[in-house]
Amino acid sequence: MLKIKEIKAKSIIQKSALPGSDFVINPYIGCLHGCIYCYARFMKRFTNHPEPWGKFIDAKVNAPDLVPRNIKKYKDKSIGISSVTDAYQPIEGKYKLTRGVLKNLITLQPDLWVLTKSDLIIRDIDLLKQFKKCVVGVSLSTMDDRVRKEVEPFATSVERRIKVLKELKKAGIKTYVFLSPIFPFLTDWQGIIEKTKNFAGEFWFENLNLYPSLRNNIYSWLKNHHPELVKKYQEIYFTKNNYWNKVEKEIDDYGRKNKLNFKIYFHH
Repeated sequence: MLKIKEIKAKSIIQKSALPGSDFVINPYIGCLHGCIYCYARFMKRFTNHPEPWGKFIDAKVNAPDLVPRNIKKYKDKSIGISSVTDAYQPIEGKYKLTRGVLKNLITLQPDLWVLTKSDLIIRDIDLLKQFKKCVVGVSLSTMDDRVRKEVEPFATSVERRIKVLKELKKAGIKTYVFLSPIFPFLTDWQGIIEKTKNFAGEFWFENLNLYPSLRNNIYSWLKNHHPELVKKYQEIYFTKNNYWNKVEKEIDDYGRKNKLNFKIYFHH
């Protein structure tokens, strides 16, 4: 059973701890994509929700009104939308909080970045085009939609995400692909690059970080869908090895050889 609650937030622009970002905005608390690897589930302990992560949403209904007007401290500063939620998850179709936030950010003209798994963002191309500095990222962990349904059951299909990149490119908006997380033996990162390189100006890479809070989820998924990989994952994450160093070098070599604009954010 899904629990949706409307709340009033005290502020909407928060200082960011993310690399390359000064501030972040999250119009919602919680996310309905159901990604088994979601690192943001740590947010649950701040919500007083008894429901499990992925089964509740708090909509910050006053979010657009909390965007300040003409504050110079945000000019040329980086503001990211979606650091612990997806601002374009399906509920945004009803509440339009992200759209309201974008409208009110235009006068501030920050260095804007957005990250999403949803094609709902196409709706807001008219607003995104009004930012002098704007880049939109689409997150992809696989090109195989069967695997996507296993790890991101309620998120937008791979095909529809690629359409997002095409539409943004057509509109003259800068784009990047966030290859995250890279699943050992399952994520064909070269295949993702080949499929999207004509529509993406940049590629970011992040490997699967097996936080203690995620281990049960990941191993349960592997046992049910890819039992042949259980032992291999245990070796990668719980024995001394250089697996991720090798993958990182492969990506670096490939990126340089193909003259890609890329960043690697690996945990290892």
